[in-house]
Amino acid sequence: MADQDPGQRASSGGGLWRGLRIVPQDSAMSDQLKFIVEKLNQEPFKKNYNLITFDSLESMQLLQLLNDVLGEIDPKHVVDIREEMPDQTTKRMLSLLGILKYKPPGSITDLSTFRQGLVTGSKPVIHPVLHWLLQRTNELKKRAYLARFLIKLEVPIEFLQDDTVADTNKQYEELMEAFKNLHKECEQLKASGFSTAEIRRDITAMEEEKDQLIKRVERLKKRVETVQNHQRMLEIARQLRLEKEREESLVQQKQEQKNQNLELNPLQDLLSEQRLQRVQLQLKAMHHAVADSKPESLVKKLEAEIKLNSFLVNEEIPRDLETKKQSLYFLQKVVAEPAMSQSDLNELETKIDEVNAQINQLIEKRMIKYEPIDSRFSMYRQQASIISRKKEAKAEELQAAKEEMSNIERQMLQKANEARELEGTEILKGDEFKRYVSKLRSKNTLYKKKRQEIAEITAEYGILQRTEELLKQRHDAIQQQLQAIEDKKGISGYSYTQEELERVSAVKSEMDEMKGRTLDNMSEMVKKLNATVAEKKSSLAPVVKELRQLRQKCQELTQECDEKKVQYDSCAAGLESNRSTLEQEVRGLRQESIQEESGYHFINCAKQNLEVQLQRAKDEMKMYISPDPQERRKAIREQYTRMILEQENLGKKLREKQKAVRESHGPNMKQVKMWRDVEQLMESRALTDLM
Repeated sequence: MADQDPGQRASSGGGLWRGLRIVPQDSAMSDQLKFIVEKLNQEPFKKNYNLITFDSLESMQLLQLLNDVLGEIDPKHVVDIREEMPDQTTKRMLSLLGILKYKPPGSITDLSTFRQGLVTGSKPVIHPVLHWLLQRTNELKKRAYLARFLIKLEVPIEFLQDDTVADTNKQYEELMEAFKNLHKECEQLKASGFSTAEIRRDITAMEEEKDQLIKRVERLKKRVETVQNHQRMLEIARQLRLEKEREESLVQQKQEQKNQNLELNPLQDLLSEQRLQRVQLQLKAMHHAVADSKPESLVKKLEAEIKLNSFLVNEEIPRDLETKKQSLYFLQKVVAEPAMSQSDLNELETKIDEVNAQINQLIEKRMIKYEPIDSRFSMYRQQASIISRKKEAKAEELQAAKEEMSNIERQMLQKANEARELEGTEILKGDEFKRYVSKLRSKNTLYKKKRQEIAEITAEYGILQRTEELLKQRHDAIQQQLQAIEDKKGISGYSYTQEELERVSAVKSEMDEMKGRTLDNMSEMVKKLNATVAEKKSSLAPVVKELRQLRQKCQELTQECDEKKVQYDSCAAGLESNRSTLEQEVRGLRQESIQEESGYHFINCAKQNLEVQLQRAKDEMKMYISPDPQERRKAIREQYTRMILEQENLGKKLREKQKAVRESHGPNMKQVKMWRDVEQLMESRALTDLM
């Protein structure tokens, strides 16, 4: 990598120099120069340039200036270019610009021109680079800093076959990823708004508060030592604190268990809650029924319900159970039989039709046979069958109605829960709903009445507004007539002046009357206030006496409370001091344990590294001194020796090639010139032939 030609380095820099064409423009160049001079005169360069002095800089000065700007971005480039070879300077600058992802304008054909301009310090090449660098200095500093750690070192594949090199490369990649994550966290912390100055101020304030607390603790210790049985009180306070902590932990465990139960079986909890609400509704309905009815009606209702339930249990449910069993038996029989085709089904249908026809014939024969004898019984039998069928139908309807009612109750509970969650109010039921409906009806009638009154007032307002407009028109017409008469008589403005005088006199009389009323009201108010004050004084006299006694008692209780508070503060301070000392001891022991553990791990890692290196050295020595040439060829020393010989041979060939190119450069250039002259002669001859 270090022995590459600068042109090769530029072409391998991640596609850096794509499209280079230097075309300076007057207006753009002037703005560019102004910006560069302004930035160079600021911190940290302080060059004190103007446009003339900057434009008159020589090529070496321009290159040194570009190097200074690059050194500000990356401190590794702070060098004096006079002490460095031009090829090394160009290679170093091109590598840094490639890392910074600089894309100069132009086409790929002028790549050598750009490189040559960078070597010679050409202004059309240096000025755009300076302008680009000075525009985004902070961003480029960050990019150069990250490039030191994030540009991956390419390891040849043959070296990665070694386990140690592969493990080291993998560790290198993991460390690179860890650096990326740490850098992201650092940037997030910087952007979060925390400043070191604020943290320092907080630390200073906390240290001051700590000193004050230490002084206070010492004062409280001195007070506690004077109290009798202070050790026993401290022990009791310690036990109280432990019990409180235990209580908090138990409450937390209880809440966690509740949350776990809810997470494990939320459906069962929901169903149980719905069942509870349904039972509560039934209980409430039964309470209402008991409150609104008599014992006889309750007994009758219970007897009817018992009869109905006994009928369902004794007749309906066994019959349904028997039909279900029969249908289940037939279904099982159908399932057990082999698969039937359409022809088999048709045969069964015909058999069923024949059996039904035979049954109908038998029924008709039986009716003909027993009709003259049991005519009366047949009628009762038909009525009984009709009644039993009606009874069964009603029982089925009742069962369906019960199921529907249970479904409706379930839906009602869900809707009530949803309404309670949305509005936070209970749903009205029964008598409350009836009262609410009656209240709404009364409000509706009141609303209609008020609405009718508003309509009448609106109509009257329209009439009065129209009347006012007519009166205003008439008043304006009369005023115009009066003004015309006053103009004729030579006393214009008399009516207006008369109206103003009357209005002012009316206002003055109103003000005088208001002042009189105000004075009377004030005198009456003063009398009332005096009487009220006297009454309050007389009524408050016994209260004041009682208040004095209560104040004295309050002072005694306050003094006792202060004494108890002092005792409590002293006890709490002692407990807090014990806790802080224990915490400090635990913190110190933990820190010591962490340090010892880190030292152990560091020594263990160093030992493992040394063992690995020792093993590698032993293997290398074993392979190097081995009599087997194949084994000796695997040694790293032999591999590097072969690579050095190959590189030296390659260098010799390249130097010979370079020498041949230099020797043939002059004749080749002459030949190119001769060909161009021939081309010009041919073009001029073609022009003369055309003319």
